Amino acid sequence: MAAVIDLNSDLGESFGAWTLGDDTAMLDLVTSANVACGFHAGDPATLLRTCRDAAQRGVRIGAQVGYRDLAGFGRRFIDVSSADLTADVIYQIGALDALARASGSAVAYVKPHGALYNAIVHHRDQARAVVDAVGAVNPSLPVLGLPGSVFLEEAEAGGLRAVPEAFADRAYTPEGRLVPRTEPGAVLHDPAEVAQRVLQLVTKGTVRAIEGSLIDVAAETICVHGDTPAAVEMAAAIRKLLDDKKIRVRPFV
Repeated sequence: MAAVIDLNSDLGESFGAWTLGDDTAMLDLVTSANVACGFHAGDPATLLRTCRDAAQRGVRIGAQVGYRDLAGFGRRFIDVSSADLTADVIYQIGALDALARASGSAVAYVKPHGALYNAIVHHRDQARAVVDAVGAVNPSLPVLGLPGSVFLEEAEAGGLRAVPEAFADRAYTPEGRLVPRTEPGAVLHDPAEVAQRVLQLVTKGTVRAIEGSLIDVAAETICVHGDTPAAVEMAAAIRKLLDDKKIRVRPFV
């Protein structure tokens, strides 16, 4: 059977007069859009426009939920209580779903953002809080997370579809975690290199870690960050290479 993969990107992260990334171009290349929900980025008008553009292209809309941290772009850990985090995630999913439905679509999955995504790789209480929120809103919504994370464990235990995700433009540790953005080499920028990494992820289920070892990374979807410099060029290189290799790119849900 021919290989199949979903490509996702973090979009809708502009705010007011500040533009971040080229959402329109990315939506022509990816099959799933992780749309900000206003807590780490995005204003209502931006989010509505992003949802409309995604719906017009048949791109699935995912709620990218995060900490209440506009100043830090959601990339700072917050020691929030489980009850507050559950309520915050419910609020974010509901807000984005209203915008998506006004656009003729709906939220199809949930992906945590930034520091929350990384925290719930190992922070079980916060992982369970996010799972509780998704289950309370709609237990049929899949959730995206890092393979081997306690978040995906809790999602499966809570009856949610747990979707393992890989990253095209992020370096990995030998343990299969993401190299922190504060460290050198954490973010990749060369479109050709990134495209080859994605091809290896899709066809071999492996990726080269930052120190050179080959590690196993099973994934149903691969993320290309929309705010990374040369994001559009990287996504275009990935699509071209996958198309050339007759690998089908389609939504995972």
